[in-house]
Amino acid sequence: MSQRQEQPATAQPPSRVVRSESGASAVEYGLLIAGVAALIVAAVFILGGTVRDSYEDFCTDVATRTGSTC
Repeated sequence: MSQRQEQPATAQPPSRVVRSESGASAVEYGLLIAGVAALIVAAVFILGGTVRDSYEDFCTDVATRTGSTC
């Protein structure tokens, strides 16, 4: 009777391990991009009113000094 040693079900050839890690890297990059986008959106909402007010003040100053409109 010959006994055959079986590999555990989780053993994978090295090429499969590399492929699965590249998929994980793609997910990590996607999460990083989503995080950066969320920060940009938050900055626009937080600073948007301040920037608008500054622009309106500048526009009003230019309009009064030059007699033109923005």
